[in-house]
Parts: sequence; C-alpha cells; structure tokens
Amino acid sequence: MSKICSLSMFVLILLVALSLPECLMGQRGVATRDLWCVAKNNAADQVLQEAIDWACGAGGANCGPIQQGGACYDSTDIQRTASWAFNYYYLKNGLTDDACYFSNTAALTSLNPSFDKCKFPSSLSVNNGSISASTGTIQMGTDTADLSSCNRAGGTWFLPLLTSFVFTWLIHWH
Repeated sequence: MSKICSLSMFVLILLVALSLPECLMGQRGVATRDLWCVAKNNAADQVLQEAIDWACGAGGANCGPIQQGGACYDSTDIQRTASWAFNYYYLKNGLTDDACYFSNTAALTSLNPSFDKCKFPSSLSVNNGSISASTGTIQMGTDTADLSSCNRAGGTWFLPLLTSFVFTWLIHWH
C-alpha cells in the first residue's frame, strides 16, 4: 500500500508541476491584456508630486501631455497627472513591477485611465520596442515582463490538478 501511495503522490506532484501557469514557471511571454500603471487612490498628494517630479525629470518620462495646454493636463487632479507620468515611465522601462512602484504609490490596472482627449498608451501598445499612441511615441528596450498566462489559470492548471486529485482518490479508496 505504501508503494501505491508513494507512486500516486509522485504522479500528483508531477501533474501539478507540469500544469503550473507559465507565469509561475519563469517563462517569458507577451502581455495578453492591456495594463496601465496608475497612481493609487490612497497616495498622499505630496508624495505623488515628488514622484511626478522625479518621473518627469531624472526618470525621463515625456510629461508634455500633462503640462498646461497638453491633452492630459488637469491641474485639479494630481492622481491623473501622476498616472500619466507613472504609466509613461512604466512603458518606457520594460513593463516590470519595479517600473510601476514609485514608493508604493502606483499599481497596475486593467482599467483604462484615459479620459476626454487624453489617451494613455497601454502594455499592449508595445510593438517591437516602441509604443505608439495618439499622444506620442515612446522608445524602449526589449519587453521582459511576464504577463502571458496568469489570467488563464483555470484552463492552464486547474483541470490537470483536479484530475490528479481524482486519480489519487481512486487509488487510495478503491
């Protein structure tokens, strides 16, 4: 009985390991949905302003659209302003978690932050190292973000996992 138990445990572990989503196995891929880096709702205005100043200065973000007269200018909403700067920096710097941190004042979202005539480019706007949008173009290096399979968890790993549990149950109880 212990040999059967060991064998079934080995099969269970093997099936789980082989069915893990690519994002958990370190595979590289391409984003399968639009993502934007935006300012968090609970971020303090002063911290957001400091992050905007850095992103638009040393960070190299194109902040022309959030300047007075730009399509994304809104002097009354610092979160929208910060979101533009954060998103531009995120797209320019390889779509990594580190590029959307800004002292924990930024987060990724699949909700499009665009408004009125202000159109935010998204992670899917990346095409051969450049990002094109109606508000400008961003040049960047190779995409290294792995967003390829995390949103397909059910079809990728749930069914094989369920199958392995049923297999194990059948061996132990029948």
